[in-house]
Amino acid sequence: MEYLKEEEVAEPVSPTGQYLNSEALSLCVLGVLEMEVPITVDDSQVESLVKDVLLPTNPRFSSIMVEDEINGEKLWKKVEVKIKDHIKIPIFPSGMSPKAYDKYVDDYISNIAMEKFPKTKPLWEIHIINYPTSNNNIAAAAGTVIYKLHHSIGDGFSLVGALLSCLHRVDDPSLPLTFPSAPPSRFDTSDSNIKYSINGFLKNMSKIFSVLSNTVSDFCWSVMKSSFLEDDQSPIRSGDVGIEFRPITTATITFNLDQIKQIRTNIGATINDVVAGIIFLGTRLYMKEMSPDSINTNSTTLVLLNTREFRSYVPVKGMVKTDAKTPWGNYFAFLHVPIPKLSDDDDDSKLLNTNPLKFVRKAREIINAKKSSLAAHLTGRLLQILKNFRGPEAAARYIHGTLQKTSMAITNIVGPVEQMALANHPIVGIYFVVAGAPQSLSITAISYVRKLRVVVVAEKGFIDAQKLKSCIENAFQMISEAASKNI
Repeated sequence: MEYLKEEEVAEPVSPTGQYLNSEALSLCVLGVLEMEVPITVDDSQVESLVKDVLLPTNPRFSSIMVEDEINGEKLWKKVEVKIKDHIKIPIFPSGMSPKAYDKYVDDYISNIAMEKFPKTKPLWEIHIINYPTSNNNIAAAAGTVIYKLHHSIGDGFSLVGALLSCLHRVDDPSLPLTFPSAPPSRFDTSDSNIKYSINGFLKNMSKIFSVLSNTVSDFCWSVMKSSFLEDDQSPIRSGDVGIEFRPITTATITFNLDQIKQIRTNIGATINDVVAGIIFLGTRLYMKEMSPDSINTNSTTLVLLNTREFRSYVPVKGMVKTDAKTPWGNYFAFLHVPIPKLSDDDDDSKLLNTNPLKFVRKAREIINAKKSSLAAHLTGRLLQILKNFRGPEAAARYIHGTLQKTSMAITNIVGPVEQMALANHPIVGIYFVVAGAPQSLSITAISYVRKLRVVVVAEKGFIDAQKLKSCIENAFQMISEAASKNI
C-alpha cells in the first residue's frame, strides 16, 4: 500500500472502511442496471458523465487509500482520475440469443467480482455490456451497465445514493425520484439509545429487563459465533477456507411487490418479515432436496440492518455533511438469526400445506427481539477496542470470522418507485451483488417500480443457484397461499 508523505493532506478512513479493505477482508458491491434499449453512448459521453456527475458526488471516487508513515492509520488521498482506466467494455461472440448471453454475463460478473482493485487507483469501475439478456421473468434487457465499487467507500445505502445522482426519472426528468416512506429506524446503536433505556428502566421495568436480557444473550452468542462456534456443514455451507477467492454464480428472482404487501397485510407482519420468511423456507427446502439429513442442521443467517436514524434517501451533498441524519459511510449492523428448522415431526404434506407461515412468524419473532437488543452496539465497541489495542487488521479478522462461521447473509435496499434512466436509456431492471465474503451463499434484494428483485449469490460448483432459486419461488407460492387462508 502507498504511504502518505508528511506534507500531503488526506482525510482519515472510517474504522469500518479500514476493516472492509484489509488483508483479512475485502468486500465490493456490484450494482447491475439492465437497460431497456441498446446502449448507444460513445466513450466521450461516458467519460463526460463520470467526470461531471459521478466524481463530484463524493471525494472518495477521486481518492485512493494510503497509510500514514508515522502511525500506520489509513487515509483517503485525493489523486487525478484517469477515467478511461475505470471504464471496461467486454467483447462477447456476436449473434447469440439472449439466453446464451445470460451465461456470458453471469461468468463476467463472477470474474470481475474476484478481481482485486489496484491500490494505485480509486476503488470503482464501470462495465458496459452491450449484449441482450433474457432478464428472467420481466422484460428482456438490451444491454447491461455494472458499477463495481469497493465497500470501504460506503455501504449499499451510500452507494445507491451516489448511483441515483447519475440517474433521472423516465416520465419527467425534472422531478426527483421518490421512494417508499421509511419510518425512523427502530434499530438505534447510538449512546442516546442507552440513555433512553436507563430512563425507561425507571418507567417500565419489564421492558428494560427484556432489553438487558436480549442484549446479554445476543452479545454472548455473537462473540461465540464469531470466535469458535461454527454452523454445521450443509448444502449451503461448505465450511472451506478461502471461499472468498472462489468463483460465484448468480440467479435472480422477481416478485410482485403488491403480492408481498398483501401477504404482509394478511398475517400482520412487515415486508422484511415476509421476505426473510420466504428466503428461510426456500433455503430449507433446497437443503432438504439436496440432503434430507440437513433439515435440522444448525444454520445461521447474518441479516444486515441499516442503523441510520433516518433511512430516506437524500442528495449526496446532504449525506456528506457532518450533522447529516442520513450520513454517508458504512452504517450497518449484523444480526445473527438462526434459520428455522424443518421439524422431524412434520411430514412433507403437513409442513408444505399447513405450516409455511411459521417461517415468517419465526423470522419476525427473532428479528424483533434482536432489534430491541444493544448487542450490535456492544459489538461495535468490541471492534473499536480490538482496533485500539491490536490494530484494524485484528478487527477485520473478527468480522471475517463472523462471516466465515455462519451459513449465509441477507441484505436489502429500498429502490425508487418510478422507472429510472441513465443518459436517456430507460432501466428495466436493477439488482446488486456483494462479493468477497467468506461464505458460500448470500442473498440480496432491492425494490424497483413495484417489483422486488432477489439475487442468489452462490459459491460456483458447490451450490446449485438455479435449484435454490426454484425452491425460493416455491416457498413464495406456499406462503402466499397460506396467507390468503389466514384472513
